[in-house]
Amino acid sequence: MARAGRPPQDPARQLERAHRILDAVAELVLRWGYDKTTIDDVARRAGVAKGTIYLHWKTRDEMFAALLRRERVLMMAAVREREPATLSELFGEYARALLGRPLLRAVLSADSEILGKLSRRKKEGTSQFQLGESFDTYVAELVKHGAVRDDPDDYLMVVSSIVYGYLFLPDGLPSGAKPSDDRIADLVAVTIERTLSTGRPLPAADAEAVARATLDFLDTTVEIAQRKLALSLEGK
Repeated sequence: MARAGRPPQDPARQLERAHRILDAVAELVLRWGYDKTTIDDVARRAGVAKGTIYLHWKTRDEMFAALLRRERVLMMAAVREREPATLSELFGEYARALLGRPLLRAVLSADSEILGKLSRRKKEGTSQFQLGESFDTYVAELVKHGAVRDDPDDYLMVVSSIVYGYLFLPDGLPSGAKPSDDRIADLVAVTIERTLSTGRPLPAADAEAVARATLDFLDTTVEIAQRKLALSLEGK
């Protein structure tokens, strides 16, 4: 016998609604900041009842976490679309994509104007460089094919120092001296290439293997980000 009560909702409609709510969160947080953005504000902007939001997320923090996970998926998908073929190209495109997403940029810099009380948590340390074991596997392939030197103790620390350094440095420069986002991304790529590469031209077979390993790493990263987003959209 069918159960009485409200019929089950179409999953596609639920997903569309969740993304519509996140669109509203993104717009309002960038306009007013996290502390001043309420559930009521989000409900009005998204055109849903306040109680509907709680069907997706129990708290405002959970809703914002879902938004950041979606931002990461969109950022990594943008990097993948550019099809970088080397480590330096990968993180140059990473910097370019990150700089193009104001919310992730705010998280990276712990921008208190946008993040409000959350900025303290971000300073305590959520890094965008949560790449996991797949990064170690990727670097091992690069070393194997002679694309990077085998001497750095911690590739991730070297890469993240370069990326963060270039992303933060312009904040301390006079406005007229600040490079464009594209220039920053290019500088990231050039510096990583000069710091970590062997400096030797690769045979065609090795270059192809490195390009394949780079895209495989990106595919894994995008897949992981998509799985985490899916859990957030389910309120987990």
